[in-house]
Amino acid sequence: MELHVRYEGDDDPEKCTARKLDRMDMVTLHRSARATPAGVVLNPFADRALSPADADHDRLIALDCSWETAEREAFDFAGVQRSLPFLVAANPVNYGTPFQLNTVEALAGGLVILGERDHAERILSKFRWGHTFLELNDEPLERYAACDDSSEVVAVQEEYLVEESE
Repeated sequence: MELHVRYEGDDDPEKCTARKLDRMDMVTLHRSARATPAGVVLNPFADRALSPADADHDRLIALDCSWETAEREAFDFAGVQRSLPFLVAANPVNYGTPFQLNTVEALAGGLVILGERDHAERILSKFRWGHTFLELNDEPLERYAACDDSSEVVAVQEEYLVEESE
């Protein structure tokens, strides 16, 4: 599966996982929405959750921008819009925080849900903490990847959200 990133460039270049993956030819960066090809767009504002039913697409697309500036309009580019379900960050900045994934974590989570765990492991292997993301999220990722569609993913996610709120 091709990995693409709509790159805003508004974060710390030293900590930018998308730029590192680009340097290693593991993703393609795009500086504008128009230049970004269509595919499955990982969008936290999307109405439907990513599920194995989306695996028929050949591109996974993430937006790399600061969480402080991420607005609904920033994700307005071609493709099927899908949100990632409950996952916990393993990166040093947001370790242990639900839904605060950096770009490589979002792409890796998406890849696992879409049945491409080996690809997820390859991109995460470029970060010393990368394996921790899969360890922290092993059970939910396995369960999401076993779902048939978005509604099943949301049902599984609800179980984790209930646990999180207790």
